[in-house]
Amino acid sequence: MRPNISIVNALVRITVGFTLVAYGTAKLTRKRCSNSVIFLVMIGAMKIAEGILRFCPMTAFSKKCMIMVDKHNEDDSIEEFVQPS
Repeated sequence: MRPNISIVNALVRITVGFTLVAYGTAKLTRKRCSNSVIFLVMIGAMKIAEGILRFCPMTAFSKKCMIMVDKHNEDDSIEEFVQPS
């Protein structure tokens, strides 16, 4: 697993993650077991982990998809020029 986000992006993710976790835990002290707040805390924790590891699975997935699309387009363009007579 190699880092695929920059240091600035990682710091922003950590900041946003801690903000979401703090907001969610503050909400949980007033309202018990709200599913949306628990989901918010989970998303915040995921953003903190992405920032610490500097690896985003969605970024890796999108890069892999773009590579596959480029390869597919190259294969199509080669077949256009090479037609049997």
